[in-house]
Amino acid sequence: MTMVQGTFDDLGTPLSSVTFVVVDLETTGGSPVECGITEVGAVKVRGGEVVGEFQTLVHPGGPIPAFISVLTGITDAMVAGAPRIEAVLPAFLEFAAGTVLVAHNAGFDVSFLKAAARRTGHDWPGFPVLDTVHLARQVVRRDEVPNHRLATLARLFRATTTPDHRALHDARATVDVLHGLLERIGSLGVHSLEELLDYTARVSPARRRKRHLADGLPDAPGVYLFRDGQGRVLYVGTSVSIRTRVRSYFTASEHRRRMGEMVRVAESVSPIVCATTLEAEIRELRLIAEHKPRYNRRSRHPERALWVKLTVEAFPRLSIVRTVADDGARYAGPFGSRAAAEAAVAAVHEVLPLRQCLERLSPTRQRSACVLAEMGRCGAPCTGAQSLDDYARVVDRATELLAGDTRDLLTALRERMAELARAQRFEDAQVVRDRLVALVRGTSRSQRLDPLARIGELVAARRSPFGGWEVVCVRHGRLAGSTTSPRGADPMPYIAALRASSEIVAAPVPPSTSATPEESEKILRWLEAPGVRIVELDGTWTCPVGGAAAVRAELEPLETSRREVAGFAGVH
Repeated sequence: MTMVQGTFDDLGTPLSSVTFVVVDLETTGGSPVECGITEVGAVKVRGGEVVGEFQTLVHPGGPIPAFISVLTGITDAMVAGAPRIEAVLPAFLEFAAGTVLVAHNAGFDVSFLKAAARRTGHDWPGFPVLDTVHLARQVVRRDEVPNHRLATLARLFRATTTPDHRALHDARATVDVLHGLLERIGSLGVHSLEELLDYTARVSPARRRKRHLADGLPDAPGVYLFRDGQGRVLYVGTSVSIRTRVRSYFTASEHRRRMGEMVRVAESVSPIVCATTLEAEIRELRLIAEHKPRYNRRSRHPERALWVKLTVEAFPRLSIVRTVADDGARYAGPFGSRAAAEAAVAAVHEVLPLRQCLERLSPTRQRSACVLAEMGRCGAPCTGAQSLDDYARVVDRATELLAGDTRDLLTALRERMAELARAQRFEDAQVVRDRLVALVRGTSRSQRLDPLARIGELVAARRSPFGGWEVVCVRHGRLAGSTTSPRGADPMPYIAALRASSEIVAAPVPPSTSATPEESEKILRWLEAPGVRIVELDGTWTCPVGGAAAVRAELEPLETSRREVAGFAGVH
């Protein structure tokens, strides 16, 4: 029999070298949103030895309920001079930095600590968390103990400290319970931190054996593709570190059920290293749209997006289409479903007498009117009752609506909703409201995405987290290419090389083949991030203001056909 020596990375982190911080809190109640912390107690242990303790009373910011004082023995007088959580939390986070957080019923204690971090503006470090209640339920049989409370387990494992609802005492008792539990799972073959976290998360051995798929992957930003035995793409993802992210799929940090199923099917992982995080995000979208992996839930069908189009003909009408063409028509959208697009069209028809028939009408050839004309919902241009000029005024107002000028629409539909409500036709009023919301959302997206799609070329840069500059080139809303200059290097040669290189999109594309809405949205978010500098901008940029929430009516123009930006001397 051939023996294979595993690497230290395969063996994981031995439990004897892991530092645990066992924490316990006393609080004024059970809700982390409404209640405060009155005491924090924590014990730091490594290799079975105590290496530090942390204990302090905390002023909860309000009175302690009487029954809590009876339970814990902590009174208002005891915490009157105690520090508030704003001062205690940073000290605790420093004490626990780089450790595994342990608690009995960890969800309770961690939820209070996270709530305190949110209130005080601190970032929660994302500790690995071990819950001794959950672990005890897996290794302590019910014929040994009637329940898995701390006091019961402390007696079972002969803890040297008796829990008494004081934070430090309960933390000390939990330490002894932790050591007893670790001894039991050691007999089951769990000897490393990774195995422990997998065991508590019930990660299957088959899933753990797939860890070798992450071997050799680059520690760089980019896209990764899980493939099955036939080479078919199962899942596409992106990360700032491909290797670290892929390895997480085989550990306890991955809880999604469908990902566990995907890992069981996967046989290989293909990495694609990208120059910037934005390029990785865009490549991910394009690969998902190309392969439509069954384990990706989002972005699989960008072709299903819908727009509302005001047609270009003698008597224009509204139409629902799947593509935006460079045909001079006005478009609004995209809409996520046909129902939303139809609701937006109905909102326009609610206030404007646009024709709704599908035939192409001629100003010289008349025909009979439809029922909508008889109801006063259409000016009947088909019969000659409405001239080209009269109908053009209606079309101009429809164009303004689709461009986002919804002030008159809001007024008219509010009056319509009030009228229906007075008549106790509340369901009809709700339909009118939903139509209004659908139209405003669609026009808001147009306001946001259209200006970017009309820019022939835009080059922008921002400081890279690793030094140097991230540079991107965008053409008609599509990412054309990106690069990163090294720390301390002049970015200008890299910008010139990027624009001249064989890029992701090699040439400018007309609006008819512009980016998907998701791609343009990701680019806009990158451009809107702090520190981004426009290096070169062709065309006219129009900045949308407001949006669906504010229901703003107009766009605010910014004349920046050539914008000068500080930071790149000599570049306009």
